[in-house]
Amino acid sequence: MSKKEQTVGGAALDWGKLVFGTRVDTHCYIKHVWKDGAWDEGEMVEEPYVKMHVLANVFHYGQAIFEGQKVFHCKDGKVRIFNDKMNHIRMSRGAERMGMPTMSLEMFQSALTRVTLANLDFVPPYGSGASLYLRPFMVGSGPQLGLGASSEFTFIVVVAPVGPYYGSAVPAIVVEDYDRAAPNGVGQVKCAGNYAADIVPAARAKKQGFPVCLYLDAKEHRYVEEFSTSNFVAITKSGVYLTPDSVSVLDSVTNASLEKLAVDMGLKVERRKIDFDAEVDSFKEVGAVGTGVVITVIESITRDSKVYKFEQSEVLQNMYNKLRAIQTGDEADVHGWMRDIA
Repeated sequence: MSKKEQTVGGAALDWGKLVFGTRVDTHCYIKHVWKDGAWDEGEMVEEPYVKMHVLANVFHYGQAIFEGQKVFHCKDGKVRIFNDKMNHIRMSRGAERMGMPTMSLEMFQSALTRVTLANLDFVPPYGSGASLYLRPFMVGSGPQLGLGASSEFTFIVVVAPVGPYYGSAVPAIVVEDYDRAAPNGVGQVKCAGNYAADIVPAARAKKQGFPVCLYLDAKEHRYVEEFSTSNFVAITKSGVYLTPDSVSVLDSVTNASLEKLAVDMGLKVERRKIDFDAEVDSFKEVGAVGTGVVITVIESITRDSKVYKFEQSEVLQNMYNKLRAIQTGDEADVHGWMRDIA
């Protein structure tokens, strides 16, 4: 960990050239271990490695969940994190579904604060268009050969400065021969396996020129569910902010925030089943929304040999601009989403 006094942007990276996924070695990460029914006080770890038993539960049975959050340097000089209470709620639900221990909001927020302050040099400065991405994750780290919940768990928060996920509007393709998540499975949980299932379909789609996959429901392949790593939203031609209602879809913090902004902007919000073939022609704008992408404009969706094209996101772009303005302190945070860190 750096011993000198840290300042926002002290790492002096080329902040404007960052993209989401750029690897930057930061000062440290924070690690907590749950054992014998309790969490420890946590420690800062400088080397970017984790020592774990070869029979750790996560390697064999996939007991792993994670979150994604962003920290911003704001116009008034403060460093703030976006809506981490919602991330704690979602991680707690995921832990319960995956047979993992929960943690208090106080512990969760303390870990995020501690790791941010220890890596303040890597918080991109206000006006750069970049942010500090936080990845809290928990894995079953106890050694065992038989299937079951781990006897020990490790909670880690790593950080990385990031820029935009995609630079412009992108085409998407409907995945026909793979499913993202089964009905009554763990599609609503931000667990590692959901994303592993997308690796092969996503790689194939990219070779075909599609950076984003759209999954329909696994039972009928009829109803819209989710993009590869993001929630689906549409602005209909009648002015409705529309997003799927499904037990197999992750409850996106960004999507929930955008729904509130949509109401603020006078739009009607609907969460319901969306029949792709019956309704796709009613979509004026389509976006993929999530912490990493915020809002990625979808210029078209291809299904079989048919291409559906959409407008270039006047409404969604306005929503993106408003959310970013709240996150960076250029607009008032009327919903109380931001928490001061420094």
